[in-house]
Amino acid sequence: MSENLVISNSSELRGLFKEKLMLNGVPDIFADRAADVLVWADERGIHSHGSVRMQYYSERSAKGGFNNDPELKFEKTGPSTGIYHGDNALGHYVANEAMEEAIKLAKESGIGAVGVSEMSHSGAIGYFVQKAAEQGMVALSLCQSDPMVVPFGGSEPYFGTNPIAFAAPRKNDTPIVFDMATTVQAWGKILDARSKNKDIPDTWAVDKDGNPTTDPYAVNALLPVAGPKGYGLMMIVDILSGSLLGLNHGKHVSSMYKDLSEYRRLGQFHLVINPDFFSSRETMEEKMDTMVDELHENKPATGFDQVYYPGELMEAQKAEYEKDGIPIPEDIMEFLKSETPY
Repeated sequence: MSENLVISNSSELRGLFKEKLMLNGVPDIFADRAADVLVWADERGIHSHGSVRMQYYSERSAKGGFNNDPELKFEKTGPSTGIYHGDNALGHYVANEAMEEAIKLAKESGIGAVGVSEMSHSGAIGYFVQKAAEQGMVALSLCQSDPMVVPFGGSEPYFGTNPIAFAAPRKNDTPIVFDMATTVQAWGKILDARSKNKDIPDTWAVDKDGNPTTDPYAVNALLPVAGPKGYGLMMIVDILSGSLLGLNHGKHVSSMYKDLSEYRRLGQFHLVINPDFFSSRETMEEKMDTMVDELHENKPATGFDQVYYPGELMEAQKAEYEKDGIPIPEDIMEFLKSETPY
């Protein structure tokens, strides 16, 4: 293991995350949820959305970029729809509360569609859809982000990494969870490479001249996954989590890093489906288990040991980290343990 990594565990990290956020003015209830989401990412190997983000969250909170005294409100707009007004509070908490409302609507009427209006960054959105799937629901979550991706055929950033997360329940095991940025890699992967002083593949991003780069510090914009297909997906995400809710879109979405004292006013969209209104939870879970078994039985291609279902490798990583510990960059661990606010 690299000398610049130290080993931690979920319990220690959770405590450090919460303490650091509260040191920077984040209220207990918000810091508690954010710590959960951050640990969820780190313990599954999604380090780009875990500890590597802590200095950013700390500094933004200290500079007033989060509303730490928000007026949160859920507005039910129809039998199956609603808007959760986040008032620019810490996004992890707001997104979680909105998902809880979407789950309630789905239990009552079969579908729960909840838009989140004006929030901050919410971390790894796979966390929220997994919560719904653990209650037997099918869930989709979409979130806009600031412009850092060149559109297919373009040379200037327009859309964000605009992630998509999906989850479906299983009867005998953890849910199927699919969480992806609509770019070849998320911006957090660039930050992770910087924190470890590692090069990146030349297919991830371009420099200020629009040329492919392997230097994470030279990155000016990311590239959409699969060219025009990823470009189309990121537009869909932007429409559903921005324009549909009357929020900013595309290049007008606020920057994550330019002015940490400003609210970001981001949007997110949760869609939750109750299988009992279509077949039944039991039937769907059995189908999912059968699908997974059949995928595992599928003959692997040359160079592969097995076919995995989406999210399976994350759970395998979690099991490994539970046994051996979670690797965290040494400088980040020093920051977390220090009494320095940010």
